[in-house]
Amino acid sequence: MSPALQARIARVRIDGRDLISDIALDVPAGRWTSIVGPNGAGKSTLLRAIAGLQRCEGQVTLAGRPLPDWTARARARQLAWMGQQETGADDLTALDVVLLGRLPHRPWLAPPTAADHAAARQAMDATQSWAWRERRLGSLSGGERQRVLLARALAVQAPLTLMDEPLAHLDPPHQAEWMALVRERVAAGHSVVSVLHELHLALQADHLVLMADGRIVQAGAPADPSMHAALKRVFGPSLRIVQLEGRWVALPL
Repeated sequence: MSPALQARIARVRIDGRDLISDIALDVPAGRWTSIVGPNGAGKSTLLRAIAGLQRCEGQVTLAGRPLPDWTARARARQLAWMGQQETGADDLTALDVVLLGRLPHRPWLAPPTAADHAAARQAMDATQSWAWRERRLGSLSGGERQRVLLARALAVQAPLTLMDEPLAHLDPPHQAEWMALVRERVAAGHSVVSVLHELHLALQADHLVLMADGRIVQAGAPADPSMHAALKRVFGPSLRIVQLEGRWVALPL
C-alpha cells in the first residue's frame, strides 16, 4: 500500500535558524502515526510543513501527488488539521466552529446542508461536545474547547487527519476516548498523525516517529527494542519503558 503522505524536506528555516532539516518521512496509510520528542525537537514545525502550513525546502507528496498540485479546496477535503492554541473563533458557537470543517464540501458562501449538519452532529457526539453546541467557543474551558476543535477536524471526514497536541487540557478519561476515536478512524481505513507529549499514549500508536534537534532519530514500530533504546537516548536515562497488561508504557525511574 502506498504511503498516505511522504515528505522529503531539506530544511525549514525561520528567522535565520533551521528548525528542522534532512527529513525523510513516510506516513503509512490506514495507520496511526505518532510523533514524539523533547521540547524544541521540531515536532510541530514538521507537522505544519507536511500540512502545507509552513514553507519548506523540499517536497511533500499527499496521496501520490505533490502538495502544490492540489487546489486548496481539494487538499482541505483530503487532509484535516487540528492545531494547538488556535484562536480567532471565540465569538462563534461550538456548532458553528464544527461546521467550519465542512467548508471544503460546499460551494463558496453556500449555507450548510443537511449532510453538513449531520456530519457536525456525528462529530460532536463522538467527542461528547454536542451538549454545549450553542455556547460561544470563548466561554468553554480548555478541555471543552479542545473537544470542539477535535470535532471540527472529524467533521471534515478526510482520509488523513493531522493533530498537534490534541490531548492538551484533556483529563485521562477523555484522553482514552480520544485514543478510541483514533482507533475507530484507523479501523475505517483513515490515516492519523499526532504530535504527542504523552509518551505512554504515543507508544500505543501503530507507527512512532522520534525527533530530536530538528531531525528524525528513528521511525518504526513502538514495540521494537531498538525504538525503546532510541527513546532512552533522547529522553535520558531516567526513562523506563515496560510492558503492562500487554501495552508498552513509559515511566520515570
